[in-house]
Amino acid sequence: MKLVPARLGPADVIRVGGAGLRARPLRVFLSALGIAIGIAAMIAVVGISTSSRAELDRTLARLGTNLLTVGPGNKMFSSEQAKLPVESVTMIGRIGPVLSATATARLSDARVYRNDRIPSGQTGSISVMASYLDLLDTVGGTVGDGAWLNEATARYPAVVLGTLAADRLGVPESGQQVQVWLGGRWFTVIGILDPVPLAPELDAAALIGWTAAQTYLGFDGHPTTVYSRAREDQVSAVQRVLAATANPEAPAEVTVSRPSDALAAKNATDRAFTGLLLGLGAVALLVGGVGVANTMVISVLERRAEIGLRRSLGATQGQIRLQFLAESLLLSTLGGAGGVMLGILVTGVYATTQGWPTVVPAWAMAGGVLATVVIGAVAGLYPAVRAARLAPTEALAH
Repeated sequence: MKLVPARLGPADVIRVGGAGLRARPLRVFLSALGIAIGIAAMIAVVGISTSSRAELDRTLARLGTNLLTVGPGNKMFSSEQAKLPVESVTMIGRIGPVLSATATARLSDARVYRNDRIPSGQTGSISVMASYLDLLDTVGGTVGDGAWLNEATARYPAVVLGTLAADRLGVPESGQQVQVWLGGRWFTVIGILDPVPLAPELDAAALIGWTAAQTYLGFDGHPTTVYSRAREDQVSAVQRVLAATANPEAPAEVTVSRPSDALAAKNATDRAFTGLLLGLGAVALLVGGVGVANTMVISVLERRAEIGLRRSLGATQGQIRLQFLAESLLLSTLGGAGGVMLGILVTGVYATTQGWPTVVPAWAMAGGVLATVVIGAVAGLYPAVRAARLAPTEALAH
């Protein structure tokens, strides 16, 4: 009578594999931790990067991608900087699809200090700019404290500080008759701006009225940056004609840019950095896989008596092989599941502290679990084959 070995069902395989893991909890925990760290690193990197892009998309959706800026380039056949015509803002505003046009002018000869006793070289890299009254509406800026310039304050020594300028000058808030020494006279701080993502040059600027700049600082009226909003479906068309419109006599001396492109470029740089971090996560994952393989090889060496006993009781080579392969898969899957949860937690904590939406792609989570299954199969294959090849008599001898 030919004996037929009993078949192990899926539940039996899991139960037998789990029993092998429960026998060495500390070693199993450390091996699974190696896998978990690698998966958590990869999930966190992908999640944080995706959350950052989601915040960028949300920011652009709020601020719009239809803001264009015009500035002076260099003169032809000279390294000297050109000037935009005084009428450039008005001319740009007459372009059909342009919704609004405004400007600032950098006053290169003016400096701003906290008081009149600060050495002239300690400028704090703060620029002084003359501004149109509708600047914030066009660039999507907001006032964090105090008020923006109006028809009255734009004629007098009143200044609005960007958020970085206020910090560098040590001005905590407006409304307390705080004054700063600007262009050789006292100006009263009437407001402090929130950060302006699409016009970051305003963050480190002291902004005064166009008329006040002409009255007190000898400003000649030439803008240095013109901001314009165009209809969303006509941005490219407007961008092509801006240079010729701003300075018809010398369009080659005009530069045109799109601030949202700069944000997208920064995001592309972040993605390159993300690729580097993913590589480090992959190395950590490889180290975890080596740990699993090491655990399983040692397990085979330690359990040769058990293997011999099972073989002598009728277990086939295939069943022994399946048992150790199941242990390896369970071990790596436990580490992978823990790593995915840890990665999601890290992403959530970091995104929350930054004020971003928490976004972890489903493909990243599924890929993390799949990666651990593959690692478990590869890491457990050799130990499983080695265990199955042990002869019962040789195994029992140990």
